[in-house]
Amino acid sequence: VYSRSTMWSRQRGGLKPLRCGVEQLRCRRREREAALRKARREQQLVSKRLLRDEALEEAEEGCIQQFLRLAQRGTEEKEREGALVSLRRGLQRPETQQTFIRLEGSIRTLVGLLTSNQALLQLEAARCLHELSHSEQSAVVEACLPATSYLLTYLSGHSSDFIELCLYTLGNLIVESEAVRRQLLPQGIVPALAACIQSPHLTVLEALGYALSQLLQAKEAPEKIIPSVLGSTLPQHMLQLLQPGPKLNLGVAVEFAWCLHYIICSQVNNALLITQGALSTLGLLLLDLAGAVQRTEDAGLELLACPVLRCLSNLLTEAAAEAVGGQLQLRDERVVAALFILLQFLLQKQPSLLPEGLWLLNNLTANSPSFCTSLLSLDLIEPLLHLLSVSNVVSVLVLTVLCNVAEKGPAYCQRLWPGPLLSSLLDTLAFSDTEVVGQSLELLQLLFLYQPGAAQAFLQQSGLQALQRHEEVAQLQDRVHALQQTALHGS
Repeated sequence: VYSRSTMWSRQRGGLKPLRCGVEQLRCRRREREAALRKARREQQLVSKRLLRDEALEEAEEGCIQQFLRLAQRGTEEKEREGALVSLRRGLQRPETQQTFIRLEGSIRTLVGLLTSNQALLQLEAARCLHELSHSEQSAVVEACLPATSYLLTYLSGHSSDFIELCLYTLGNLIVESEAVRRQLLPQGIVPALAACIQSPHLTVLEALGYALSQLLQAKEAPEKIIPSVLGSTLPQHMLQLLQPGPKLNLGVAVEFAWCLHYIICSQVNNALLITQGALSTLGLLLLDLAGAVQRTEDAGLELLACPVLRCLSNLLTEAAAEAVGGQLQLRDERVVAALFILLQFLLQKQPSLLPEGLWLLNNLTANSPSFCTSLLSLDLIEPLLHLLSVSNVVSVLVLTVLCNVAEKGPAYCQRLWPGPLLSSLLDTLAFSDTEVVGQSLELLQLLFLYQPGAAQAFLQQSGLQALQRHEEVAQLQDRVHALQQTALHGS
């Protein structure tokens, strides 16, 4: 959801134009961008993962009672294992989960098997806990609390399959329960995860990325979790796993790109990430993604594109990006070309993600004449204008990027006007969405300020036909005439 104010203030008597110069336009745009970044930080992705090899099966009658009877009387390992398998299948049903946690001694018995010295029993007990962790019932999740410390301890084990299972189970429990987080944080979950990131097993790394991303989305994360994560070796290793190349794994990269996104959105210490090379790594990954979407039809690349675009967009708003010359690492026509390749890819595969790419293009062009020059020299204005028909949200962002170009001065406006921009603006002024109309008028004001004769040419060619189709015709006519006066007499 994009919450943006327009350049027009609503007062008694209708909409009245705000006469202002380029710097005031820029300030208002920065205020809108700050509001948008805040809205985007508040949008989080919370989900649970379920590792299950087989489809849901009918639970054996009395599986819970059978499990407790066999587990407590010290029968053979095979019998206990069979009881656990039966229980696990039963726990795939929400009603069985509720019955299980209410039965006295059930969780204690399950934890006892989890901590036994028999590997098969440990694994089956962990699978039962994994089924419980996937529950949508908070009472079921809370019941697993006694097992979490053991699951954390087993992250230092030798079985990659067991570690993967523990990580997914912890990730499911972490996101659901503040009590689980309160217990695990002082017990060292961050150092434990930092140790796991050096695993050579891709399945473990992907599960680790999932668990960490769940932890980073906790409401208390900016104060209690992210400082510890930034103080560990996790960020450096995360950036290494996002380095483009033959070793890059899509599943692993997606998980850690989202981790990076949540850290950046917290704004705890983005300067540290920038000094560690986050901008450079993400910029190279953007180029690699653009090449990948041209080479393959494989699904899933949009899953990585989304967090990468968000991370870059947010990092570019940091003062530290300029201080360390971070933007200079991205000041390359290849970045703009790669971004447009991704925009075309998203238009075909996932149009809902187009705003992500356009927001990055906005942040690239906002304070950088060189990126605006690249946009013009690569003849990308017309492809950009083609996106105006996608949605109102996309239209506002496209027009905002064009405002960034126009505000750079007369030389830029001369290359923008008239070209295909004139007919496109006539179309957008006929939109029913006031944000689109307002942003179109803001662009016109910039063009009229810097391009002599643009106002007169616009009025002559349009004949106000587009404005007459708008439901607020009189006010819009007043706006355009006011813009003409601005161009003739100065702002």
